[in-house]
Amino acid sequence: MRRKVLFTASTFSHIRSFHLPYLAAFQARGWEVHVACADPPESVQYADKIIALPFQKKMASPHNFRAAGMLRRAVGSERYDLVTVHTSLAAFFTRLAVKGMDTRPPVVNMVHGYLFDDQTPALKRAVLLTAERLTAPETDLLMAMNRWDFDLAKRYALGREIVLIPGIGVDFSKLECGREGGGALREKLGISKDAFVLIYPAEFSKRKSQEIVIRAMTMLPERTVLVLPGDGVLRERCKALAVQLGLRGRVIFPGHISAMSPWYGMADAAVSASRSEGLPFNVMEAMYCGLPVTASAVKGHIDLIRHEETGMLYPYGDADACAQALRSVMDSEPLRRRLAASARECVGQYALEQAEPIVMRAYESVLEK
Repeated sequence: MRRKVLFTASTFSHIRSFHLPYLAAFQARGWEVHVACADPPESVQYADKIIALPFQKKMASPHNFRAAGMLRRAVGSERYDLVTVHTSLAAFFTRLAVKGMDTRPPVVNMVHGYLFDDQTPALKRAVLLTAERLTAPETDLLMAMNRWDFDLAKRYALGREIVLIPGIGVDFSKLECGREGGGALREKLGISKDAFVLIYPAEFSKRKSQEIVIRAMTMLPERTVLVLPGDGVLRERCKALAVQLGLRGRVIFPGHISAMSPWYGMADAAVSASRSEGLPFNVMEAMYCGLPVTASAVKGHIDLIRHEETGMLYPYGDADACAQALRSVMDSEPLRRRLAASARECVGQYALEQAEPIVMRAYESVLEK
């Protein structure tokens, strides 16, 4: 009989964006692969079965507890050999689902970034940490992607075994890095040849904090252009802010972009203003494409960037400091070249071909135990 593995996540977009290589890896090893998430399509590449769950973003929503009930029944009937959980919401309710079962499969929690840190308000931090401690007994292996999350998990024993992994791996082979298509894209967008283009691809959310970079733009030269690919609930608010600050034409909102190579190719530098991260793909992709990156000094970013060596860091939320760091990069071509070369060299360790064997060995270690 084929062994069975269940992948759970809050939404299908997370599975599609990050985990298809791992679905493929399990299937190639002869496993039957099941996927459970909200709003899945009728078929998923490398998945043998799909379970649609009613997950909603609000943690206390009754729909999430209904999803936990569905997961508990699925685990009981399918008799999985392994369950691997992703995203904070799905991770909590999946582990809640198996709590108290007489016989349950090993559970692996891949932490893509805890939604709190030392600067999080005390009440929110206490609630989220309590949720992790409540489900720690159901966590046979915890994989952390950055040092802060790893240290926290160790401090509070949030898993029976805790390991630090180099992310889940970025498929850099999909990036055709180079300036070839950049000129044509600039022309299409109406960006002048002498403009200095910043790029920040991310979902428009409170955590990604695009408003900080938009405000920093008011302190940068007129030739600076900020490109913000992505969709999300705060996109329209950010567009309104750009108009309010007199930045019409200098901040571009192209929407969701599936093929980022030409967009990195037309940019001179990358920027991020995120409140916290696990190990961010957008930063690693920009580094691989030879762009100097300026990012907020938060977990996830500080794991990738050494200030003034492989990029620039500034205090989160400080638009003045963000602008100052960006101005340093803009004003010095030697600095840009040095940062870009160092970044490209160090980011190779996070490539998919480097990370996947490490992650798969960690999965195998749970099964052996």
